[in-house]
This record gives sequence, C-alpha cells and structure tokens, in this order.
Amino acid sequence: MFDSTKILVGLEIGTSKVCAMAGEYNLNTGELKIIGVGQAKSRGVRKAEITDPTLAEEDVRHAIAEVEQMADAEVRSVLLGVSGGHLRGFNNHGVHPVVSEDREIGQQDVNDVIKNAKAINLPAENYVVHAIRQHFVVDGQNSIRDPVGMFGSRVEVNMHVLHGNFNRLQNPVRAVKGLHLGVDGLVFNGLASALSLLSNEQKELGALVIDLGGGVTEYVVYSGGIVKHTGVLGVGGDHVSNDLAYGLKVPLGRAEELKVEHGGAMVDETVLGKTITLDTDSGIPEEVNLEHLRRIMSVRLEEIFQLVEEELAQLGLLAYLRAGVFLSGGGARIPQIQKLAERVFQMPATLGGNRSMEGLNPVLDQPEFGAPLGLVKYGTFQERNRDRSGRLSKGLRSAVNGLLKRSG
Repeated sequence: MFDSTKILVGLEIGTSKVCAMAGEYNLNTGELKIIGVGQAKSRGVRKAEITDPTLAEEDVRHAIAEVEQMADAEVRSVLLGVSGGHLRGFNNHGVHPVVSEDREIGQQDVNDVIKNAKAINLPAENYVVHAIRQHFVVDGQNSIRDPVGMFGSRVEVNMHVLHGNFNRLQNPVRAVKGLHLGVDGLVFNGLASALSLLSNEQKELGALVIDLGGGVTEYVVYSGGIVKHTGVLGVGGDHVSNDLAYGLKVPLGRAEELKVEHGGAMVDETVLGKTITLDTDSGIPEEVNLEHLRRIMSVRLEEIFQLVEEELAQLGLLAYLRAGVFLSGGGARIPQIQKLAERVFQMPATLGGNRSMEGLNPVLDQPEFGAPLGLVKYGTFQERNRDRSGRLSKGLRSAVNGLLKRSG
C-alpha cells in the first residue's frame, strides 16, 4: 500500500551546535509537520566548516540519534545545510535563440537557456550549490516567470548562482556518509533560514534575512519573489565572545557566560554605572563594568550589520527591501538586536520565528532553528519535483547528485 507520508530530515552542522530536525510531509495534501529535533554541542567546527572530522561525525551521530528517538522514526538520509566563507553568490545571464519554425518557445528552449546561464567559468575546484532562476526575458519583454507557449525569436534568463570550494563542501558530506546516511541535497544555510522565515508576500515585497550564527553570518535578499543576492561573513557570535574576553580580561568561557546572561546589542541608560560581581578561584570577587560589556558587544554587532548594509547599498538593493529585515540564528536572541538592526538599516526589523509549519511549537518559535526548519521545507520542494515514477526529475536529480558523484 502506498504510504502518503514521508519523513524529511534537515541537518545543520554549525559552529555552536549540530541540529537535526525531522518533518512529516503529507504527499497528498502538501502539509508539513515537525515531529522531532536533535541537538549536540558542536566541537569540530570553526566558522561553519569542519576542522575535526572525528568530533564532527560523533556530534552528528548524537543529534541524529536524538531526533530519531523524538520522531520515533529511522533517519536514512538528510538535507544537508552548508556554509562557510568560501561560498560566493552572483547573478548570471543566459541567452538562447528560438529556432522552431513557428517561433513558439518550448520546454527544450527553456532548458537550453538555463544550461547556457549555468555555463560559467568557475575554477575547477569549485562546485555550484544552487543555480536559482530569477526571471526570463523574451524579445526584450522582462519579468516573465515561464515563457513556455509564448512566441519569440530570443529567450534569455537571469539566474543567481551560489558556488563554493568542492573539497570544503565535501567535508560535511563525508561526515554524514560515514554514518551510512544518504545526502538528498546540499542547501545553503542562509537560503534555508529565508525559506523558514519569509512568506510569499514578504518575498514579493522584498526582504533581507540575516542569520547570526556562532562562526559566520549569512544573508539573503529576496525581491519580486526571487533571490537577488546571497552572502556569508566570516564573523559571528564567537567573535563577540572573543572581544569580551579580550576587552574585559576574562577567560573565554566566562566571556561566553557574560554574553548570554548580561549581554545586549545596545548601550542605554539602564546599564550606566552598573557593575557585575564575578566569583573567582582566588575567592576575591571581581567586578565587570556592564556598560563596558554592552559597548564591546554593540561595536562588534553593529560592524556586522554595517558590512551587510554597505554591500547591499553598493548593489542598489536597499530600496527593494519593503518588508524590512528578518533576523535568525542564535545571535537573534541577543537583547535589543532588533533595535540595533533597525538603526543600521533604517527600516523595520523582525525577529525570526516560523509562521508556516506545524508541530513542536516551542521549537518552531526559536530563531536558532531557522536553518534546520528551512532545510526540511526545502525537502518538500524536492518532493514536489519528483516525477510519477517516484524519482527526481532529471535536472534536479543531476543537481542533487553532482557533488556525490564527483566524490567517487
């Protein structure tokens, strides 16, 4: 008997934590319900990339075991989130002449123009993670979603291409395959966060999603319903902790505690003149100036936002963000981070929290689960692209398996 549901699992191997999330997808109704989450403290990852494969694999094993127990299901494969400073996104253009006698554009013409847009000169060691179509142009007519059936002599397509170093992308794949799990696809974590946070209306209006992770900050711009830009900064919450350790002259572990318990993104009158008393091994209490702590954090967080703002300003994208800024990741938990983002970007900012999926509500509302949620949601898109025989369509299957085939 045909099973109308399928378990989809997203896996994020982050700098601070490894998180696996399971969703039950109804193939008939298209509904998705989150049924399990598993976590482990991440020990073998730096700046969102694996530095100790043995530790990373062990942490993934723990997260998978936990999600299996909660979901009461066996995990056989995952949608794997990837990130890192080596990832680069850019927009590319493809052109194709329509050669049929009646000049009616067919599916093969669409396939050919997309193929031309993908034919980019990348270094041999690089791999295309995403090639996302933006819109088509037919004989100069812009903003066409699907040109099949239209008449024209020339069809063009704009695409957003995200690529990265093959070997560095292979490390998380190896960690997963080492546990005898399959990889259903690679997904940029920043894109996954955007998928979990934004409604279709917000994508149309124009929105910036910033995922503030432990080792990196990822960002994605949507406008007119399409991805306009993606980026990764090699700066995250760990750098805030390092700044505090240096500025306050305390051990890194203590700096992390201070950040979590007393931190904030803004310096306001409520912290002026206040101090925090710390217990020490010597038995002599030490005092930390709370205003100084907040100022250190504010400077670093403001710098992160300013780097993103300056890049988007150069690209002329700020004017398209009519829905504002959306914050995700563990860094979105920092008090007043929303207010700081509004000050830097000069537009409304919203804290991340899923509004489109069911199940495990306390989990869905937490900003640090944006990427795993989005990975599961990405899996539903793959399912919709499967043909009637239950296999992925040829183009999508090729994209999903390309990296795994190259790995031998």
